[in-house]
Amino acid sequence: MNSLNSIQAENRVRLAARSGVAIRLARGQVIKVINTYGKQVVDTWAFNPADMGEAMSMEHSRAWWLKVNPQAGDMLITNRRRPILSIVTDTTPGVHDTLIAACDPVRYQQLGVTGHHDSCAENLASALEALGLSTIDTPSPLNLFMNVPVAVNGSLEFSAPLSDPGQYVTLRAEMELVVVLSACPQDVTAVNGMAPTDVHYIIE
Repeated sequence: MNSLNSIQAENRVRLAARSGVAIRLARGQVIKVINTYGKQVVDTWAFNPADMGEAMSMEHSRAWWLKVNPQAGDMLITNRRRPILSIVTDTTPGVHDTLIAACDPVRYQQLGVTGHHDSCAENLASALEALGLSTIDTPSPLNLFMNVPVAVNGSLEFSAPLSDPGQYVTLRAEMELVVVLSACPQDVTAVNGMAPTDVHYIIE
């Protein structure tokens, strides 16, 4: 499963660069998120559709794991401390991010961008709107494939993902939920290797 040819043989769905999608999953369903070209971050959220105030929470999950980087076998929990997603498989080097907020219009203004720039926060809102849902706040996402090294002195750095083309993460729904994926449009810092690309996903 590390080549583009093998990915093309699967029943995959394209998520265009810079765009987002919201998907309803029943408990026990699995979604495979494929880093098709290897260097694309996918901001990932999960919500309880019966109560959109309950969402996957990075701060609550980190307290559960006692670490900053999840791995296969780890459970992601909500702000009500209930399991919502679990990581089943991870074929990447295992480098993801749970510290950095989703990019938004203000972030791009601060980075010196003039005019409109696509953002993960806007992708989240529009993806949920397509399902007739909304959220007041933008929870901190699980940033799949994002490489934010933490130095010994506590400083952070934005670096290109370490994943290779075709590597993937599979996530299992631990409750009925809505998962939102955003192919991050960041092209000012190095998080997507300066060039956002398409990714693919498969509902298994």
